[in-house]
Amino acid sequence: MNDFICIGGITLGSLLIVAGLLHLIPRLGNFGRALSQWLCVAPGLDILVGFFTGLPLILGPVFAGWIGLAAAVFSQVLAVMIWTTLHGLAHPTARKGPRIVKFLNALVGPWRNFIAVWITALAVPVFLLIRVAELLVYPWLVWLIRFPKYKQSEWVRVGRHKFENLVGHDLIWCLYCDWMTGVWSLGSEMLRNVESFWCPIRFDNEKKCANCHHDFPDIYDGWVKSDANMTAVTDVLTKQYGEAEINCWFGHPARLTVEGDETE
Repeated sequence: MNDFICIGGITLGSLLIVAGLLHLIPRLGNFGRALSQWLCVAPGLDILVGFFTGLPLILGPVFAGWIGLAAAVFSQVLAVMIWTTLHGLAHPTARKGPRIVKFLNALVGPWRNFIAVWITALAVPVFLLIRVAELLVYPWLVWLIRFPKYKQSEWVRVGRHKFENLVGHDLIWCLYCDWMTGVWSLGSEMLRNVESFWCPIRFDNEKKCANCHHDFPDIYDGWVKSDANMTAVTDVLTKQYGEAEINCWFGHPARLTVEGDETE
């Protein structure tokens, strides 16, 4: 019990202090505004998200095993709820006005909405692992097989805190979605290169092709049919990568730019 209280207290205090500093930093002149902006995009955002989500889940078990993990998770949840309440109280006009949480509570019920939104938090470790792969795995493919580089800050960034009257509960979960969708979209973009480079063959199930086409456009725009042969596959690889400087997926903007230059 002492370990739970100690680790929980330190975690809760640390999270709330840093959250408070994030509100203070933009008020510290030009340097503060620049730092605040840096923390809103990768790699600064990676450090911030890692501190609030990943670090407690690592340090808690390191110092006290399962009790430490439980204390860390409990403190993270409590910190969100405390911050949500305080932020709402600091913005009474917005809190009393139209809000996402009010509509959804009326639509599905307050407790259903509350439980459901916290269930989505269980996916945080999954998105953290995806982000780690984007940072540590994909760069090797850029170096080894000339996959395209990406300016990751164009995907991994948050900005919904600038939306007028988005406060408390609505703000914290919208920031989560802001980060999550960027991480997922960047991962999908990287996987397009992987699939088209190594496996440009359509799935043998038409429904799966249709379902995956949105995320992998090359399914219908370059991959060979599932009943084709290996000659057709190597022909596609020769056409798409034989003289390419960057081995990107077939519909990547870099290819469109090259084709446009050649046309001119």
